[in-house]
Amino acid sequence: MNHLKDMHCSECHDSGEALTIDQAQALMGQLDPDWRLADDGKSLRRALRFDDFYRTMSFVNALAHVANTEDHHPDLELGYNYCNLQFSTHDAGGLTVRDFICAAKADALA
Repeated sequence: MNHLKDMHCSECHDSGEALTIDQAQALMGQLDPDWRLADDGKSLRRALRFDDFYRTMSFVNALAHVANTEDHHPDLELGYNYCNLQFSTHDAGGLTVRDFICAAKADALA
């Protein structure tokens, strides 16, 4: 079972400070291996490919629902058969546990 996927952002009691690169790398093992940690450790990125526009938009709409439920929103780039995701906690100036929770939830949708 993926622990992050079962968590909710509202449960996080972090101080709002960004994770260190070492802390972020430790959480990467709970995500799909297609996720990439930015060199500076301040964001997570994943590229997803779909068969067609309908499946792309179905994923994006489901992710939008999760993002609103968690009150934590990704940056998205999308087209006919792709969606590129990026998570970062702008207020913290980098990654927090919230980013990893939402990335794990995106994995479950994909």
